[in-house]
Amino acid sequence: MIRSVWPGVLLLATAVPALSAQNSCEKVKTDIEQRIINNGVPQANFTLRIVPGDRANQPDAQVVGHCANDTQKILYTRTASGNHAVNGGAARDAGNPEPQQ
Repeated sequence: MIRSVWPGVLLLATAVPALSAQNSCEKVKTDIEQRIINNGVPQANFTLRIVPGDRANQPDAQVVGHCANDTQKILYTRTASGNHAVNGGAARDAGNPEPQQ
């Protein structure tokens, strides 16, 4: 009887770290999100995404955290109106430039 219990225990023991890794990533993401909001950035003006570490190098995104033994990265993307990513400052450069002296 004891022999039949061990395979189940081992299976459960290997499944728990995978589940807790995802939970820890969500917790880290939530903590980072709260810090950004506490610094005065409206929640509609940014997004946070959890991506695999090898996909963290994305345009207009900055790595602001990591989790799951550094296999996952948390990316911060600033948005113009809460819906679209800001393109490298194109909106900021439009308009009348200040005269150079």
